[in-house]
Amino acid sequence: MQILQVVLQVLLGISSLLLTLLILLHRGRGGGLSDMFGGGVTSNLGSSGVAERNLNRLTVVLGLVWVSAIVLLGLITKFEAGV
Repeated sequence: MQILQVVLQVLLGISSLLLTLLILLHRGRGGGLSDMFGGGVTSNLGSSGVAERNLNRLTVVLGLVWVSAIVLLGLITKFEAGV
């Protein structure tokens, strides 16, 4: 069970970093914090509709992996403690 816990912690760390990167890659919709930090500058990366949809899909899938890793780590911790 210890190996599974270490694997899940590594998966959680990697998915956290990648999720942060993917969220920052999204195009700002305007009017929020993205405008304050230079989000008003147009970018060629988000100009394609297909690229934006694929970025959205990848972000959602990675978010689900992140949540699953957190839930599984919580369950492992709970059952190891015997509560």
